[in-house]
Amino acid sequence: MDASGLPLLDRRIADCRACPRLVSWREEVARAKRAAFADWTYWGRPVPGFGPADARLLIVGLAPAAHGGNRTGRMFTGDRSGDVLYEALYDVGLASQPTAVHAHDGLELYGVRVTSPVHCAPPANKPTPEERDTCRPWLVQELRLLRPTLRAVVVLGGFGWQAALPAFAEAGWPVPRPRPAFAHGARYLLDGLELFGCFHVSQRNTFTGRLTPTMLRDVLRTAARAAGLSPADDRP
Repeated sequence: MDASGLPLLDRRIADCRACPRLVSWREEVARAKRAAFADWTYWGRPVPGFGPADARLLIVGLAPAAHGGNRTGRMFTGDRSGDVLYEALYDVGLASQPTAVHAHDGLELYGVRVTSPVHCAPPANKPTPEERDTCRPWLVQELRLLRPTLRAVVVLGGFGWQAALPAFAEAGWPVPRPRPAFAHGARYLLDGLELFGCFHVSQRNTFTGRLTPTMLRDVLRTAARAAGLSPADDRP
């Protein structure tokens, strides 16, 4: 990577066409659209990470939603999972507003970057292992570029955890063998990098109460402190 760093990486990610199944799906969704978004011009491309280049805390998800990030072009933007995540980030003082509607809505993240191990929306929200592995070099490069400032990572869900650990190893962090197991509230130290596990902010988890707003805020607040950020108390 040259001196242009993350902006160049983001542009390269957005142009990727490495996985035929994902390219076909994301573009078909962008053409067919959902009735509620018939007047939108969908992004329909890989979705790069979102947040400052000097982030101290990284949040790793799974993949963009078909009518969320694949529509808006920004991570966790325009879907209910993103609503939950950004409201929690706002509650702990890490985001400028509690909502994420479109890529130009004024949302800013404070010391936090959001990314995923798979950058294209997959059918049924399920990338294949091959697609996960094909996309891994993008996450490895992102981690290397963030390394000078990165101090903590929150990984959302078991798929993200399994995808992220090899990327940490390739990016230069020693990952023990056997690899740390995923669990909500898990916390491991990887050579100065604090790694946290958190249930994914999917509707399946949030609607059933498996992941509550309090649980999510607790993980984010603990990770923010580990990263050297100063989380705020919950807003009323």
